[in-house]
Parts: sequence; C-alpha cells; structure tokens
Amino acid sequence: MKMPVALVWLLAFTNLLLIKGETNNAVCKETFKLHARPHSVSILEFGAVGDGKSLNTIAFQNAIFYLKSFADKGGAQLYVPPGKWLTGSINLTSHLTLFLEKGATILASPDPSHWDIVSPLPSYGRGIELPGKRYRSLINGDNLQDVVITGDNGTFDGQGAAWWEWLESGTLNYSRPHIIEFVSSKNIFISNLTFLNAPSVNIHPVYCSHVHIKKVLIETSVDSPYVLGVVPDSSDNVCLEDSTINVGHDAVSLKSGWDQYGINYGRPTTTVHIRNLILKSPTGAGISFGSEMSGGISDVTVERLTIHSSRVGVAFRTTRGRGGYIRNITISGVVLAGVDTAIVADGHTGSHADDKYDRDALPVVTHIVMRNFTGEGIGVAGNFAGLGESPFTSICLADIHLQTSSESWVCSNVSGYAEDVSPEPCKELMSSPSSCFSGGRRYGGETAARSHYSW
Repeated sequence: MKMPVALVWLLAFTNLLLIKGETNNAVCKETFKLHARPHSVSILEFGAVGDGKSLNTIAFQNAIFYLKSFADKGGAQLYVPPGKWLTGSINLTSHLTLFLEKGATILASPDPSHWDIVSPLPSYGRGIELPGKRYRSLINGDNLQDVVITGDNGTFDGQGAAWWEWLESGTLNYSRPHIIEFVSSKNIFISNLTFLNAPSVNIHPVYCSHVHIKKVLIETSVDSPYVLGVVPDSSDNVCLEDSTINVGHDAVSLKSGWDQYGINYGRPTTTVHIRNLILKSPTGAGISFGSEMSGGISDVTVERLTIHSSRVGVAFRTTRGRGGYIRNITISGVVLAGVDTAIVADGHTGSHADDKYDRDALPVVTHIVMRNFTGEGIGVAGNFAGLGESPFTSICLADIHLQTSSESWVCSNVSGYAEDVSPEPCKELMSSPSSCFSGGRRYGGETAARSHYSW
C-alpha cells in the first residue's frame, strides 16, 4: 500500500527535525563540576564597607590579588555578605569563586572615572557606540579558567540610568560597559544571581569556551536603550538555561564579530544549547542571531522558550558586507504571547563599523529549523527578507500555530518548506521541500539610539 505523498513528506521532514536537534542539546546536560574551594575570605577582611556609598574598588582588587596566590592550591572563594557594595570595574583571576550572599548587592559606580578604559575587541575593530576604546565591564575576566560567579540570589545592580542618558544625549566618552564580560576564557559558571539595570549588556562571554549560565534573573526598565541580556559572542560550548530575562532590547543575542573585523578574526559562535527561558523585550527580540555575525553562527539548539510582550519573538539579522553565516539552527517548543512579529529574518539590518567593509561579503543564512511554536496576540506571523544576491535557503517550519491579527507572512528572497503551519505561509516557504531533509542526515555536514548603533 502506497503512502500519500503529503504523509511521506511529513514523515521525512519530522525525521530530520528530530535528528537535527540531537547534536547540541548535550551541552547543558554536561554537569559543570563545582569543586569546593579550600580557601575562603570575606570582602570585609579587606576593608570593604557595604553602605552603598563607600567606594570598594580597592578592597575588591586587593582581595582578588591575595586570592590569586591560591590558584595552584585548589583556588579560593571571595565571599560577599549582605550589604550594598559600591565599586568600579574589577578584574577577576583564575580558579576563583565569587559568592554573593542573599541580601548582597554589588553596585556599579555611576561615575565613569571609576571604570577602566580598554581597547576595542579585535572582532569589532571599535567600540559599539563610538569609534575607539570602550569602558571595561564591571566584572571582567581576561584569559581566565575555572571561574564561578554564584550566590544565594545575590544581586548585581549596574545603575545604568546615567549611561542610558549619556547614550541618548550623545555625550558618552567611550562605548558603555557591561556588567560581566569574560574574554578568551574557559570553564565559566554563572548561576543563582539577579542582574539589574545594566549599562549595556548583562553577561557577555566573548572568545570563550565552556560557559554555563543557569538560574539567573535579568531585569531592566522598559525604557532602557539597547540593553541586552545574555550575548554569547564568538564562543563555543555555551549553555544558557532555566532563567528569566526582561530587558529593553534583545533578551538573548548570539553574535560573532562585525564586518571585516569579524571576518578576519574568524571565530564563530558554535555548539550552543539554550533552554527553559522566559523572555521579554519590548523594543527588540526574545532571541536574536546577529546582526554582527561575521565570524559565523552555527550548530545552535534552542528549546522551551516563553516570549511575551515583545516586538519580535525570534530574529535572524544580517546585511550586505557582513560575510559569515547563520546555519544549522534548531528552535523548538516556543510559546509566544503579545508579540508584534513572531519570526523575523532580515538581510537588510545593521550598520557598519566603518566604510572599509567589503560590499561583496555576502552573508549566508541557511538550514534553519523552527517547529512547535504556539502564539496568541500575534501581529504578523513572519517577515522574511533575504538578499537578492544571497537568498535565505532551507528555512524549515513545522507545527507552528499562531493567532494573528493579520494572516500575512511577508517573504522575499527566501526558500524552504512548511508543514502544519497556520496561518498559511507565503508560497516561497512552500517552494523547496527537498531542502528540508537529506537522506536522514542533518544539515551542513558539521559536527557540532545612535544612527551607527548596530546591536
């Protein structure tokens, strides 16, 4: 007995979707081994005062310098008791646990003179908001390994309102700092913390490997301009799970460098697992890829998201001159509520670092699987706009059901296939069923404010 053709397509399509998601969802299943540190000191032992007014930068620096001597003896813990601990930017050391007790708040100084000035990241070539240098993050790690930042739901408060005002008024001296940034580091664990009012990004691992972020609450006011939640950037083996993120711009954003700087640096974001998140982004996306993706973004598994009260649910962004690629992405189990546009894939988004970018560096967006989406209170189901010279291909949708105020899907320069999708997608997404499966093998063959503002 012969199967109906539609059923054959559905079975093959479903088989691919199942196989496609198997490669990277083991990242979060790998248990991060937390070893008890044999040495521990309190920040009080170094003269810190938790009154919210006294500046404690030197106390933190002295404590970390002291604990550095235990790096080859099993590492050490810096304990932060209840209180409000005002500080400027701090550099961590390897084999360190920074523990924030319940009721402990590390307050970022709103005085720019308390923040170090550092060179731009090489994959960006300049600061994000301004050419030239940038402010160092509040908590910074450079070329470190085995660092834990955790606590009993202690808090980092970036006190970002002043930075937001300087950004919008054009009076910034350098590009804004983040709350936590690790550069060229590995084996990083961040958990059981609250982040409030970041000046820019809350957690930014860049050029890192084996990063695990779990059980964090990230919040800023709805009017915070271009404030992002978690940004894995040119990093691999990243797990982000079991967290709630409510920010002014994108809640989660995967990146890998800007134009020719990212192309030349050549480090992709790859092997990423994201799951069990509640996301809100009134002016951005719940989760986004790009637009700075010049080093490439690939092999990403995203599952079990709730995205509400946001401009966009899932966004893929790029533009001519980026080069790079976004490929081998699987997103499943997404619940949307009160979202203007459920899915956006736009090849015309983002500014350039400078005028030296290569207009012929065309980005590739391909082998994207989205399945098992439901949505209520949705404006537009999807808006797909690839580049004429580099269309988006193998965009595969299945089991997506959205209650929209408009039944329109807007499509240009895109191809793929959709099965069991409502409202009915545009014809371009029904044009290429063979691109959505290939003999039971997964795609790709890999293992797994200001006018120039680009984020």
